[in-house]
Amino acid sequence: MKIVKLLIICFFVTAYSFANISSSEKDALIALYNATNGSNWNVTWDLSKSVDTWYGIKLENDKIVEINLPFNNLEGQLPQEIGGLLSLRKLNFGFNKISGTIPTSIKNLKELTSLELFMNRLEGNIPSELGQLKKLESLKLYSNNLTGVIPTELMGLTNLKELLLGSNFLTGKIPNEIHELANLQKLSLMDNNMEGEIPSEIAQLTQLEELVLSSNNFTGDLPIEFINLKKLNTIMVSDNNLNHDYISVSGKNPSSILQLEMRNQNSTAIMDVEKE
Repeated sequence: MKIVKLLIICFFVTAYSFANISSSEKDALIALYNATNGSNWNVTWDLSKSVDTWYGIKLENDKIVEINLPFNNLEGQLPQEIGGLLSLRKLNFGFNKISGTIPTSIKNLKELTSLELFMNRLEGNIPSELGQLKKLESLKLYSNNLTGVIPTELMGLTNLKELLLGSNFLTGKIPNEIHELANLQKLSLMDNNMEGEIPSEIAQLTQLEELVLSSNNFTGDLPIEFINLKKLNTIMVSDNNLNHDYISVSGKNPSSILQLEMRNQNSTAIMDVEKE
């Protein structure tokens, strides 16, 4: 009789532990596991155990709020079911082998503040649907095989602090609407196939600290308005088709002041960093 009671108690404890996580969230995690060869992850999940024991998963109030699986040998494509993780705030799949396209269902993750898919094998366009993630503060898609232009919809992410899209195969111009990213601190588009002139609207990003645009096909001059970027301590624009050769500058002091001295005729632009 005692054994029967014990089995009943264990059943309800197990059922209760799984019941805390919604079926849609658990199904999304299992779909992720199956789609990215979970049995061969560096640290895998025991699907027979409670979700709160699964590596890289953080729960709050019985909701999945973070998935952190960098360097974990994820290989395959991200499933559309990932859009069912409606309470997710952070998603980090950096340094894996994820291929295919970025699922548009990510647009459902309205609480997301950090999306890190860098150093994978993702291809296709950056989904314009990412522009619906209004709470996003960090978007890191660098070192993939992404193509196409930067969607103007991303310029509506007014809470964005980091936009790192370097080392892809992006084309087109920097959207003039970039000035709408008023809180942006880091912008990296290096090592792409982008073209056109560097928009003066970047000078309206008063919080900008790092601007990395090297190894593209940008033309023209650096806008003189960049002198107003008082917090800028790193600027890299080499290996483009600009009218002048510009020195890459990196200062250790966030209060560094970038000064541009533009001269006429055949002179070059001189950059000096003064530290207070």
